[in-house]
Amino acid sequence: MQANGVDSLAFLEPIIRLTVWLALLAAVFVPLERIFAVHPRKVFRKGIAVDLAYYFISSLLPALLLGAPLALLAWIARQYVPAVVLNTTASLPFWGRSLLGLVASEIGYYWAHRLSHQIPFLWRFHAIHHSAEELDFLVNTRAHPLDMVWGRLCAMTPLYILGLGSPTGAAGSAVPVAVTLITTMWGFFVHANVRWRFGPLEWLIATPGFHHWHHTKTGPLNRNYASTLPWLDWLFGSFHLPRGEWPSDYGVRSRIPDDLMGQFFYPFEGPPPTAVRGPKHIEPSSRSTEAGNDETAVEIGDPSSTA
Repeated sequence: MQANGVDSLAFLEPIIRLTVWLALLAAVFVPLERIFAVHPRKVFRKGIAVDLAYYFISSLLPALLLGAPLALLAWIARQYVPAVVLNTTASLPFWGRSLLGLVASEIGYYWAHRLSHQIPFLWRFHAIHHSAEELDFLVNTRAHPLDMVWGRLCAMTPLYILGLGSPTGAAGSAVPVAVTLITTMWGFFVHANVRWRFGPLEWLIATPGFHHWHHTKTGPLNRNYASTLPWLDWLFGSFHLPRGEWPSDYGVRSRIPDDLMGQFFYPFEGPPPTAVRGPKHIEPSSRSTEAGNDETAVEIGDPSSTA
């Protein structure tokens, strides 16, 4: 009986912790989204029950699935990465390792995210995140579990290869935990329905203005992949941030189920999409904050798209 009680408490503890965090996030963002709304919305908008379920699933499941792969990455780093690299990163102060970890993690995530838009199989999972037709802070955790694992694994891989993380011990997990905490909290912010812009700083740090364009349904597609550092999009030719403009709508043109179980099984149903075409190569002169619709940007997996 006592063992069962301990097991129940062990199970409930993360649920209770996440519930407290959700209450704190709501206490911050719900008033901000009412006062500074880009698009006035109801608090209890369409799909909020599904997004609440995703909040708990996306917070619990990836951590369980990533333990073994991250342990393998740490072992590979110890065996094959030159000792000079590991010793150099280990000698950095915590803030230096955290900053390096943030940049390395963002580069890994950028390419995982970009591939999720370019590879039809990956897009079927990532499309769940983009199916939200109304953006607010809670959409941050709206993601298929396998899509979440893919993005998190690619983001963590550079950290472990550089010797900045280890799945065992508080010291080894400090940088990955710090990076994950920063990017997750910032993810709630950039999805929020708030019309905040940071002026010139938007080249350095992501804002809702930057990320909302990534979710546009009818504007330029396949842009703004970075979660925190938009200069990566400028560097790799996918930056789009018109001055004073916001997307008029969000979502995908594909038919995606509204219910949770339907979304879980959606990536495995039917033939994979065959039409994959994103924006043409972006010349350096077009890497600006001025608007410019790219009519060749066709949504991956859109049944109406053509190769």
